[in-house]
Amino acid sequence: MPTYVYETIPADAESEPRRFELFQRMMDDPLKIDPQSGEPVRRIITGGIGIKLKGLRRSAVVNKNSAAATACGCATGQPHRHQSAKQRNGCGHKH
Repeated sequence: MPTYVYETIPADAESEPRRFELFQRMMDDPLKIDPQSGEPVRRIITGGIGIKLKGLRRSAVVNKNSAAATACGCATGQPHRHQSAKQRNGCGHKH
């Protein structure tokens, strides 16, 4: 079950809000009232824990034999729709 953080909404501006944590199922409705003080509450969005493991990387390898390698099809060697036979040597795109 996840831990949710709630904060009370004080009636006057001088009062400090009180934060507390609550274990709830994801299917449960969020609290609307603090069970301790009876004040209205709001759920606070907090950051999670980010774990970066050595060796996990995003691959940037492209299969250039695939027609989907580039939007214009440069990797396949096929003529582009926007090029004539004279312009086939270089497409001018940055790959």
